Amino acid sequence: MPIDPPTLQDPTTTQDWTTTQDWPALQDWIGRTEKATEVLTAAQVQRFLATFDRDGPLDDGADAPLLIHLCLTQPAIRASALGPDGHPARGGFLPPVPLPRRMWAGGQFTFHAPLRIGDRVTRQSRIRDIQQKQGRSGPLCFVTVDHRIEAAGRLAVTERQDIVYRGADGPPVPVTSDTAPAGVHQRMIRPDATLLFRYSALTFNGHRIHYDAPYATGVEGYPGLIMHGPLQATLLAQMAADVAGRPPSMFRFRSLSPLFDTADVMLNASPDGPDDPDGANMALWTARPGGPVAMQAQASW
Repeated sequence: MPIDPPTLQDPTTTQDWTTTQDWPALQDWIGRTEKATEVLTAAQVQRFLATFDRDGPLDDGADAPLLIHLCLTQPAIRASALGPDGHPARGGFLPPVPLPRRMWAGGQFTFHAPLRIGDRVTRQSRIRDIQQKQGRSGPLCFVTVDHRIEAAGRLAVTERQDIVYRGADGPPVPVTSDTAPAGVHQRMIRPDATLLFRYSALTFNGHRIHYDAPYATGVEGYPGLIMHGPLQATLLAQMAADVAGRPPSMFRFRSLSPLFDTADVMLNASPDGPDDPDGANMALWTARPGGPVAMQAQASW
């Protein structure tokens, strides 16, 4: 199952905003960098494993769980610098996009070496690109960020993060309404408020759509709390490693439609086509029962 460029709303044509005051300012953010460092502790790993209802070693030097780097080196923004949605106010490392809704549209991870408990982890981030497009329900702005994760002097993870900004007119339009197929391997997850809150806490993510139901439904117009994109990606990456018996060397994903705490979520995995007899690639996806594909992913070994 090939992964196409990330999108939430089938953008059609690139919008020429060069005549407005916003576009040149946003272009100035390309090439900006940020660096942060944090020690990966056994306590962090324990909380991560508890959130995902998994077991794992907690000894110094033991390999840490897959995608725990998303919970490390996150910006600690003062409360007075947050916007009404719980996100940091516009500006800083990310560009001040004049669209109110921000979501993680997709990304790719390449795993070079495992993180280990006790490692001093450094994240170096750089804004690669900014593009503005016109979607079916209005303007969109895509920001691509590259991350380089190093631990104890070795390269551990390289990551591409795709962020989309959109207008405030209701939830994003699903790319497809077709019912998702069933995978060869399936696992049911209940994205209740406790899971979403704990993952928000792990990642120090103040975005209120994930834990504040009155805000998510009454202000942003969603039918319930939204399941994080990185949370879905982590669950699918864990499933890929469980099915294959070893962690993948590469994992990429894109969001097609949102998932909410109003229904259970099915994790699906299947061999990636008849031309892959050695099982070097695996297709994965999430969906609510009877619903369309919400996140599409591919793992490779």
